[in-house]
Amino acid sequence: MAESEPGQEPLGEDARITSLQERLARAEQAEQVRAGKPVQQADDGSRLGNRVLAELIGAPVGGAVIGWVLDLLFHTSPWLLLLFLCLGFVVGFRNIIRISTKRPDEK
Repeated sequence: MAESEPGQEPLGEDARITSLQERLARAEQAEQVRAGKPVQQADDGSRLGNRVLAELIGAPVGGAVIGWVLDLLFHTSPWLLLLFLCLGFVVGFRNIIRISTKRPDEK
């Protein structure tokens, strides 16, 4: 019985609302450009995360490789490897702190 009764059909999207939303988005973007604020891209967070990960992995690995090569050259078995590995960790964390304390409007 309920199926045969006339009911309201769902409303489609109103073209006026869609047009208004598009105009508002363009106006907000134009205001950000006028005010000199950088427009944040959707992938800025993942780019920053990849940079932090690269610093966290690259600096200690680079330090370990340099220490290992110097150990081979000077026959100082593990000492230069350990020294440069620790130095790589310090440099990596220093770079991560520099990245995280940078203001968003700086490039």
